[in-house]
Amino acid sequence: MPYFITIGYGDREGYDRTAAAVRDAAHAHDAALSRRGVLMGTAGSPVLVRNPDAAGVTTEAGPFLRSALPVAGLALLEAATLEEAVELVAGTPCAVAQGVVEVWPLEHRP
Repeated sequence: MPYFITIGYGDREGYDRTAAAVRDAAHAHDAALSRRGVLMGTAGSPVLVRNPDAAGVTTEAGPFLRSALPVAGLALLEAATLEEAVELVAGTPCAVAQGVVEVWPLEHRP
């Protein structure tokens, strides 16, 4: 079955503007996804890793990606189709609390 990587974007302001019942349902939805085996979690602080021409590794704190909303969470899920993956994430906190979720097909796995 295909795998999909999801990236949820959202901020506290949007989350707080969302009705508590909607947020609670979204967290229950996440718990159901977790029971299904979806690997998911809240995004921590990123580190940039560079190794130009394999000449030496450097790291830098902070994200490379810039967007209107911060990255809030990540998941790796299995679904038969892209449409099913979209359906699975449509009820998550980022999707319902004024944020957005990207769904990326994982096209090659070793």
